[in-house]
Amino acid sequence: MNYEINLNSLYICVKDMDRAINFYEKFFEQKVNQRDEVFSIFDIKGFRFCLFNNSEVNEEVTWGDNCLPSFEVSNMDKVKEKLDKLEVEIVFPLTKINKNWVLEFKDSEGNDIEIYSKI
Repeated sequence: MNYEINLNSLYICVKDMDRAINFYEKFFEQKVNQRDEVFSIFDIKGFRFCLFNNSEVNEEVTWGDNCLPSFEVSNMDKVKEKLDKLEVEIVFPLTKINKNWVLEFKDSEGNDIEIYSKI
């Protein structure tokens, strides 16, 4: 049987939906597209970046960094300025990896998030 698989969304778990939405509205410089106390959605050029408050539906999760959202940015310096304003913890310093500059930070909910830009 043949079928297509399309990756068009991901979600990260959050502990405080309002705090997470506030953080990502500032980070993405856009308002949340669908706001809900359990599952909220940002549409980023057709890709759905979702926030899931697992405690609202009594689902246990294992917190960690084995699934790392990775955002390509056009200007690493500008994004670093924004991260400074948001007072985030840098967990992987700006490093050249192959043909990219890569940096990881902790979001408002303790999730590790990667940003990278082409050299």
